[in-house]
Amino acid sequence: MFGVVPRELWQRTNPPDERNRIEMAMRCLLVRGEGRNVLIDTGIGDKFAAREAEIYKIDHRQWTLAKALRERGLAPEDVTDVVLTHLHFDHAGGATARDGGRLRPAFPNARYHLQEENLKTASRPNLRERRSYLQENFVPLEEAGCLNLHRGEEEILPGIHLLPVSGHTDGQHLVRIEGSDGAAAVFCGDLIPTSSHVPIPWVMGYDLRPLVSMREKEELLSEAVRNDWVLVFEHDPRVAAARVERTEKGFSVREAVAL
Repeated sequence: MFGVVPRELWQRTNPPDERNRIEMAMRCLLVRGEGRNVLIDTGIGDKFAAREAEIYKIDHRQWTLAKALRERGLAPEDVTDVVLTHLHFDHAGGATARDGGRLRPAFPNARYHLQEENLKTASRPNLRERRSYLQENFVPLEEAGCLNLHRGEEEILPGIHLLPVSGHTDGQHLVRIEGSDGAAAVFCGDLIPTSSHVPIPWVMGYDLRPLVSMREKEELLSEAVRNDWVLVFEHDPRVAAARVERTEKGFSVREAVAL
C-alpha cells in the first residue's frame, strides 16, 4: 500500500500483523437526492472462496454493504445508480452477486457508470493487473446491458462529476459531489486511498505510473485546499473523510470530517 515509503514510517499509523497485512476499509458512499440513490463503489463483495478470503483477511462480521443500505432504509432494488471508480476487485466486487448458479447485477434497477477505457483495460488486463480485474465483477453487467460508459470528465447526474485520473490504473475516475449550498466532496478512490496517503510522495506500490499519481494528487489537493473540499478516503479504517491544508512541509490533514 505504501510503495517505496519505508516501513518505519508507515507502520506508525498503519501497524501490520504478523503476515504484513494492514487494516483497511472498503468504504462506499451513498448519495441521495432528487429521487435518486447513487452508490459510489461496491466494496469487495462476498464471492471469494474461503481460502482467498483468509488470505486477504476479509471480515464481514460487523459490516456488509447490504446491511449498511438496510440501516438507511434501502434495498438493493432501490439503488438507481452505481458509480464504479474502476473495476479492481476491491472496488467492484460487490457490483455482481451470485443467484443460484449464475451471476447477476447486485443492484438490478441501477445504471452502472464506468469509464469506457477502464472496461477495455479490465477486459484485456496487463500481467501486473490480471489478478485485480476479475471478469465475474463486470461481464454480468455487460450481459445485462446496464453499463453506462463514459469518456473523460463529465457531469453524469446533477452535482455528480467524474474526474479521470490515470496514475493508478487506466480509466480510473474520482467522483466530485456538489451540494446545493456550494459545498463539495471528492471520493478519492485509489488516488488517495487513506489519510496516510495525503503527502504527495506517499503513493501505492500498485500504481502503474507513480509519478503521474503524484502529479494528479498535487492537482487534486491544491484544488481541495483552494475550495475547502472534503476528501473521502475509501480504504482508511479510521478516518472516513477530511479537509486538508498546505504548509511549508507539504499537504496534510487539517481536520477529520464525519460522514
